[in-house]
Amino acid sequence: MKETTGYYVVKQKAIPEVLLKVVEAKRLVESGKALSVQEAVDEVGISRSSFYKYKDDIFPFHDKAQGTTITLTFQMDDETGLLSDVLKIVADCGANILTIHQSIPISGVASLSLSVQVLPTTGDMSRMIEAMEAKPGVRHVKILAKD
Repeated sequence: MKETTGYYVVKQKAIPEVLLKVVEAKRLVESGKALSVQEAVDEVGISRSSFYKYKDDIFPFHDKAQGTTITLTFQMDDETGLLSDVLKIVADCGANILTIHQSIPISGVASLSLSVQVLPTTGDMSRMIEAMEAKPGVRHVKILAKD
């Protein structure tokens, strides 16, 4: 049976600590703050074998998102200006909005899907999603698809 590569988007709080430390060690090496892998793994407190076992399988979401389209789905309160505020977050991140689909609000809550093109100049997409989640009136932000 042929093994296929599958990808998942998982919130940071659900990821085992060793994997987060691998990401941090990679960042230290790539930024030059650690001169070697050994120095980086010593800094974060993992073994070299753990680093090499996982280094190619975990990366920050924004590293692999460039040049793709991400579709987000969420619910938001029916408040004047809230959609505008959400779209400003996307614009401030430097992403390009491709589509917006919003339902008619039911009981004061509208469902929304938003397709965003990630450009080479786009900032950290995970921070963009966090900013959306932090906006009062925005609920349940989820990544629906990544093309």
